Amino acid sequence: MSSQRLFAAVLPPAAAADELAGAVAALHGLPGAVNLRWTARAGWHYTLAFLGNVDEELLPELYTRLERAAHRTQPLPLRIHGGGRFDGRALWAGAAGDLDTLRLLAERTHAAARRAGVAMEEHRRYTPHLTLARSRVPTDLTPYTAALEGFEGMGWEAAELSLVRSNLPVDGVPGEQPRYEVVRAWPLGR
Repeated sequence: MSSQRLFAAVLPPAAAADELAGAVAALHGLPGAVNLRWTARAGWHYTLAFLGNVDEELLPELYTRLERAAHRTQPLPLRIHGGGRFDGRALWAGAAGDLDTLRLLAERTHAAARRAGVAMEEHRRYTPHLTLARSRVPTDLTPYTAALEGFEGMGWEAAELSLVRSNLPVDGVPGEQPRYEVVRAWPLGR
């Protein structure tokens, strides 16, 4: 049985990603930046729920339930804001705006996948973040989070829930990144 590696996400519009790209470019000049694995711009997204490998036979039910979750959640104001880190291994840009509705959408997305038969990990409190870089070894990311502290991106209306397929990089190819492809998208609140 074939499967697809999937996650549900809210994708920032191109103009918001352009702004963030300018801030991230400055981070590349900080000491130690060459030791980080920087996420390609195409990989910038706010993951709502990571579904892992989903059997193809579950997709029709998953599509139906995600569509329902999207329709039950209103569009929300959002912007890329500040930065943070998970341990010393992941650097991210945060979010500002209607985070309560974004968390609600994450909960509904997680529940929709579980009800469709996807084996989901226990749902933790949602921290909206857009991963910028990773490190294989614990690293002091303080200079990076400090540089992002004042970042205030443009506002936009998050109006779509996207189901994204992650095509993992080929092993042994230096600099190879996952490739992301939107499989389906549903408008929020309609």
